Amino acid sequence: MKPAEKSQGGRPWSFDREQAVETAMRLFWRYGYEGVSVGDLTKAIGVAPPSLYAAFGNKAGLYGEALRRYEEHYSSLDLASVKKAASVADAVRGMLENAVAAVTDPAREAGCMISSGMVACHPGLQDLAQDAAHRRDVMLDAIAAAFAPLLPDASAAHRLARYLSAIMQGISIQARDGIARDELLAIVDDVVMGLDARNLDIARH
Repeated sequence: MKPAEKSQGGRPWSFDREQAVETAMRLFWRYGYEGVSVGDLTKAIGVAPPSLYAAFGNKAGLYGEALRRYEEHYSSLDLASVKKAASVADAVRGMLENAVAAVTDPAREAGCMISSGMVACHPGLQDLAQDAAHRRDVMLDAIAAAFAPLLPDASAAHRLARYLSAIMQGISIQARDGIARDELLAIVDDVVMGLDARNLDIARH
């Protein structure tokens, strides 16, 4: 049995901290930051507010840990297929199909927590909104780096990454709206056909 983690004061937590972050992540993923109250969190985790604050500082602190857990275990961005692809079209199809599979997986919450998180929020939450935007920029840079070997220069890779990030953000929102996987895969087909029309299907050298 996993030993109980200890608080800053040295006393063991009265709950499984890792499971608490998982539970909070699921709630934030499903309802958004503002759609989840401290009361919702304490009820779902099974702790009193003082214990929650002692463990995570505040709701925003717990949200930050939930985001990190999402990125480590549930992110819809899978670049492995890009690195193996022989062409831009193959790379785009593989990445987007993996994204569709992730955001429509019935074992997960719908959509992408990073792509659609904190897009609109109360003015007092601008720090969290900026952090979410930064995480999206990190995703964009990762996409550009993965596609760089397939494209003529860094500018072309960044432009394609920006386009694909916008597509994935739209796919995430539509998945949250309950759009079927087959319909989202049809979007992937249209994107790939559009790349072919723009002669971006450059073979890997």
